[in-house]
Amino acid sequence: MKLNEAIKTYNKPFLSMEIVPPRKGSDIETIFNSIETFLPFNPKFISVTNHQTQFEFKEINGNILKNPKNKQAGPVGLAGAIRHRYQIEPIPHLICGGTNRFQLENVLVDLQFLGIDNIFVVRGDANNGRKFEAEKDGFHYATEIVEQVAAMNQGKYTFPAENLSATNFCVGVAAYPEKHYEALNMQSDLINLKKKINAGADFIITQMFFDFNIYKNFVKTLHDAGIDVPVIPGIKPIIKKKILDMIPRAFFIDIPHKLVELFDRARTEAEEFKAGTIYMTELIEELIDFGVPAIHLFTMGKGKSAKALLKNITNSLQE
Repeated sequence: MKLNEAIKTYNKPFLSMEIVPPRKGSDIETIFNSIETFLPFNPKFISVTNHQTQFEFKEINGNILKNPKNKQAGPVGLAGAIRHRYQIEPIPHLICGGTNRFQLENVLVDLQFLGIDNIFVVRGDANNGRKFEAEKDGFHYATEIVEQVAAMNQGKYTFPAENLSATNFCVGVAAYPEKHYEALNMQSDLINLKKKINAGADFIITQMFFDFNIYKNFVKTLHDAGIDVPVIPGIKPIIKKKILDMIPRAFFIDIPHKLVELFDRARTEAEEFKAGTIYMTELIEELIDFGVPAIHLFTMGKGKSAKALLKNITNSLQE
């Protein structure tokens, strides 16, 4: 099922969750075990992240060789395995880094053969922390991938040929309620988001945030700008003070003072866990009362914090 069709079908918000692929060569049962801890909460979609491979140069037998150092299992294979094993709709991430339009076309064809209807498009991080650089014949911005997918949905491939089948993908894109860190200002970030929507994106998943009013005001801003696709809030469980301290540096977002005070009053890890779970539960309940179409949970493969959060809100989600 396409995600935008699911929104129209269900009468309550549903759960979508995000997982990180295991390292290449790892036992796939590791990620299956992680997914299975969430099956009692009936996730309707599982998105599979994708990151550009990082490289390092090493001297091996007198030769300087370029070696990958963080290669993850490909999202296509994992998405297909999830769909086959659990009959849950996967949403593989497609990124600009490390690919070109010919390679991406092959990926999309493979996804179509697997019966996967939904994809999520992001530019992705720069390689090795430097300024982002596109591959030859590749993509500089997520909008360009959305445009290629939209063309294939109309039967237009990179190399024109007769009797090409049109794909039928539902396309999601990322949005940043507190602005993408590279954007000069919120207005320019909004312009870039609108380009992605105009190119053919069907839904939005936001970056994490920790204040309900940030989401509420962002949705109003999008509405005023003429963007009317579903906006799914991205939620990250927070159960440790040290993680809270890291988030502004890593993701360039604000932490509400109320949440800071809760963690400052906590004296043990158990108290931190409880404080974070209660705060995030209240945030999700506000979002559900507001009428969000779904809750997208960034699990990052960690089950304990996400499960504690889901136990508190399970009655508010689509069964």
